[in-house]
Amino acid sequence: MRVFVTGATGFVGSAVVRELLDSGHQVLGLARSDASAAGLAKAGAEVHRGSLEDLDALRAGASASDGVIHTGFIHDFSNYAASVATDLSAVKALAETLAGSDRPFVISSVMSHGPTEDDVPDPSAHPELNRLPAEVTALASAARGVRASAIRLPQVHGEGDHAFVPALIDIARAKGVSAYPGDGTNRWAAVHRDDAAVLYRLALESAPAGSVLHAVDDEGIPVREIAEVIGRRLDIPVTSVPVAEAGTHFGWLGHFVSSDLVGTSTLTRERLGWTPTRIGLLADLDHDYYFNQPS
Repeated sequence: MRVFVTGATGFVGSAVVRELLDSGHQVLGLARSDASAAGLAKAGAEVHRGSLEDLDALRAGASASDGVIHTGFIHDFSNYAASVATDLSAVKALAETLAGSDRPFVISSVMSHGPTEDDVPDPSAHPELNRLPAEVTALASAARGVRASAIRLPQVHGEGDHAFVPALIDIARAKGVSAYPGDGTNRWAAVHRDDAAVLYRLALESAPAGSVLHAVDDEGIPVREIAEVIGRRLDIPVTSVPVAEAGTHFGWLGHFVSSDLVGTSTLTRERLGWTPTRIGLLADLDHDYYFNQPS
């Protein structure tokens, strides 16, 4: 299958590209920069120049492919509303292009939309995390002849991670303490990026139209335990900060680090036969690559 992949050089997307190529698929990867294009070509993928804002490029990529995997997202938390709007426009353009073709369309969504695959999300919950309209738009395209599915991602970890956990490490270095909010019992679900990549491939190949899938291995790790590993590795104290002061201590990460973002993947495993095999978040966090990478 020739697969158009957005976010093809990102942390999750690059693992998806590798998984697809290793499984015998062809990849047409979206590349915004020369560096991204070179990376894709080196990996063995075909390059399609464009960006998430370039809807014509997205339509052309989808038209030239047997299926689409949308992992791209602009992770700009200083203007998150704009990133969410760009994502929604991209999903609409891709869904419209695939309409009536019965081709697969797999999109990335987020864990805050519900702890189980069958949960009906509350659009008012976690508004600053709300990518629900993109998920709803993609799944609705199933009624228009698209084999659409949504993969809800928890905390994705692995070598090359540059998201929430590295941000916590940077904050701990800067503050001289590894902190957690309140009693630290709020939890994060997690998955290794290579396990997530396998699920994207399985969804592409066989997920029924309208499927909601959860890429969850660790169902809920207490944030305090994450802070404890960071504190031990940095040899700094581990301490609590009041939940009301989380925004002051953690900055833009304050809401996320205070949230209880748990999830299960029981139905996903049953429906697609997905079985995570990689190490969990706490064991992965104990690797040097999480502490040797630049801020």
